[in-house]
Amino acid sequence: MTPEISEEVFSQILATLERGLVCPHISNYIFCELAPDLRPEKVVDRAMACKPIAL
Repeated sequence: MTPEISEEVFSQILATLERGLVCPHISNYIFCELAPDLRPEKVVDRAMACKPIAL
């Protein structure tokens, strides 16, 4: 969400978020959200609310 970082660094941050949070939709929350004023805290809150499905 910060345009001042390189694409490589952003990819590493996104991969870390995907591993740390069990949410498979974190990139959708960052890039495809309908609310243009979505704060990073809200993105993390949504991702943390995601629970894994027990198979």
